[in-house]
Amino acid sequence: MSKKEKQNPYIAMEELALFEQRKEMIRTMIYDENYIPLKFKEMAYLMDVPHKDKEKLREVLESLVTEGSVELTARGKYIRPENKNLTGVFSAHPRGFGFVAVEGEPEDIFIPEPYVNGAAHKDVVKVKVSGAGGRGKRREGVVLKILERGADTLVGTFEESRSFGFVRPDDAHYTRDIFIPKRHCGEAAQNDKVVVKILDYGSDKKNPEGRVIEIIGSADDPSTDVTSIVRAYGIEEEFSQAALREAGRISQEVVYMQGEKREDYRSLLTVTIDGEDARDLDDAITLERREGGYLLGVHIADVSQYVTEGSPLDKDALNRGTSVYLCDRVIPMLPRELSNGICSLNEGVDRFALSCMMEVDGKGNVTSHKITESVIRVDRRMSYTGVQAILEGREHPEGDRKEIRELCALMKEAASVLKEKRRKRGSIDFDFPESKIVLDEKGYPVDIHAYERNWATDIIEDFMLLANETVAEEYFWQEIPFVFRTHEEPDTDKIERLDTFIRNFGFYMKTGREHFHPKEIQKLLFSLEGEPEEALISRLALRSMKQAKYTTMNVGHFGLSTQYYCHFTSPIRRYPDLQIHRIIKENIHGKLNGKKIQHYETILPFVAEHSSKMERRADEAEREVEKLKKVEYMAGFLGESFDGVISGVTARGLYVELHNTVEGMVPVESLLDDYYMFDESRYCLEGRDTGRIFTLGQKARVKVQEVNKARKTIDFVLEEFSSDAGWQAKGDWSEPEEEEILKNEWMDEKEAEALLQLYANKKIEEI
Repeated sequence: MSKKEKQNPYIAMEELALFEQRKEMIRTMIYDENYIPLKFKEMAYLMDVPHKDKEKLREVLESLVTEGSVELTARGKYIRPENKNLTGVFSAHPRGFGFVAVEGEPEDIFIPEPYVNGAAHKDVVKVKVSGAGGRGKRREGVVLKILERGADTLVGTFEESRSFGFVRPDDAHYTRDIFIPKRHCGEAAQNDKVVVKILDYGSDKKNPEGRVIEIIGSADDPSTDVTSIVRAYGIEEEFSQAALREAGRISQEVVYMQGEKREDYRSLLTVTIDGEDARDLDDAITLERREGGYLLGVHIADVSQYVTEGSPLDKDALNRGTSVYLCDRVIPMLPRELSNGICSLNEGVDRFALSCMMEVDGKGNVTSHKITESVIRVDRRMSYTGVQAILEGREHPEGDRKEIRELCALMKEAASVLKEKRRKRGSIDFDFPESKIVLDEKGYPVDIHAYERNWATDIIEDFMLLANETVAEEYFWQEIPFVFRTHEEPDTDKIERLDTFIRNFGFYMKTGREHFHPKEIQKLLFSLEGEPEEALISRLALRSMKQAKYTTMNVGHFGLSTQYYCHFTSPIRRYPDLQIHRIIKENIHGKLNGKKIQHYETILPFVAEHSSKMERRADEAEREVEKLKKVEYMAGFLGESFDGVISGVTARGLYVELHNTVEGMVPVESLLDDYYMFDESRYCLEGRDTGRIFTLGQKARVKVQEVNKARKTIDFVLEEFSSDAGWQAKGDWSEPEEEEILKNEWMDEKEAEALLQLYANKKIEEI
């Protein structure tokens, strides 16, 4: 990449788009039935490729060969692959087998351990399908070739020896220790968390070899474990020096550009509502009663005023894609001079914003709206707890002014109208309890409890949803290149499997139609309220649906039951919001000419895809840190008893969730009063001799038996059996040919175990 491209990521994106167009053109030519196999020189000659562009042609052909869509014969001719080998990403399982996900294929390909052939987690591989599957079984295959390694660095714990060292990877997908020659150990000491660069991926008889490139710190330091997860996911904590210099030059007071015109909304009563510890305040609300409805203003920080396309700040923001919120730190998308400073809608200061002013009738319909550049001044920074207190009529410092109290009541009223409108159209609301983890100054967890939603959190959500829908609908009909937030309709087979499963519990949905309506999921969740199966079936319903993502094509949002949706309201922490702010402002100023539109048509597919990947990466890192802190917390309660509820039942045991949201497993072999068998039809464990039943929703008194920080697992034992000894958790799964069930998109370990038992029983019936 040239120096110019490195300075401007958009040039690189345009080059990438052009490269992909060339690939598709050549792939189409080679796949044509009239194509005659050609060598490189012959192809360059027939295509009349100039001498200066021949290297680009070679790069395209090499890329096609690497990904497996074109083959190079022994005579140097490029041909369409003769067999049906596929290319995909390998996901390794700690037991040695794995799965290959192929884009466009309906399901992953199961790779038994003998046929992994050296592939490691996240490697891009060429795979041959060897078994067709059927009768509920997944297709099987064999890895033919490793096309691209998924990771060249890993995080792990360093173990030292006299003449060498080795690193035990933190990620359980990597089952082999990495050998570190003495010369590559650096200053690493016993039990240090380190980042190691892989120099040799090894073989069946030889471990991978690497070099220590960073010492994170002692494995006993709680902050080290979180940093290890951050490094493992490749999340950048430090901004580039160029971005920091640019941020440092930005004034912390609003400065008007010459000739700049903005709507002045500083006279409107304006509030922000966030958590008490929030520092990046990117949305503010104004609300007035109008005849037959309301005038709702959603004011969003105008980050694009300070982060211009192709700048160092923009390059870093694009690379990160999103801010990452961990228990002990926030890794922002933008430097704090912007995220906590000039872009944050702080109380009592002027701030530039993009405002969506909406006239809303009494049924929640937007009858008219205006999207405009503005200047605002927040009158009061409010918190969720403060607003809730005001709504409940309790004294709170934030409610010292009459007009603030009246505004809170009006916001609740308007939000109720919007919520009811969404309910009627079928919007799905999954209400899973979130965890609030409190850390001390050293990073150790001192308290964990459920994060309670209330009217205040719902108010902000309802108003932001409406603004996002309004903006998306306008720009869809303007036919301007845009980034939408889309959620496709779920696959029919997954919905049918979910319907089959829930019928065992007396619930059902209307399926079999051409289009499955989200109202069916909504009605299911409503009927589950208060039932023991609520948590399990709600999770299964969620996993039966596809992931929401960013796209340039507007295919609607199934979960929200709306045809138009985008992310407009959080440009401080999400790159797609920042990207569409630029488009909106250029459209307002009439700058979206043909050349600019072509530019956006070129770069937006990459922006959407990359942002989706970065969002998933952040979510995974946040979940891993949460699991880690829960294990650390429960390590302080070994041998102590807690009340909980059975949240899952499998052939291996019971899952019990405590009131503080921590979940652990009671292994079936620790149930010492009987031999328990799993009944999949009733989703319970039943004692063979006593008839005793353990099922969903039952209360359980458990004692913390063991925690495993490496695996991030917690084992419980029922208090009534806690004095008995001699049992050991199996720590093992069933046979590999059945374990393919566990790699199912709509299940976690608990649900997968249930289906695994069902599968085993069906095999017995077949015999």
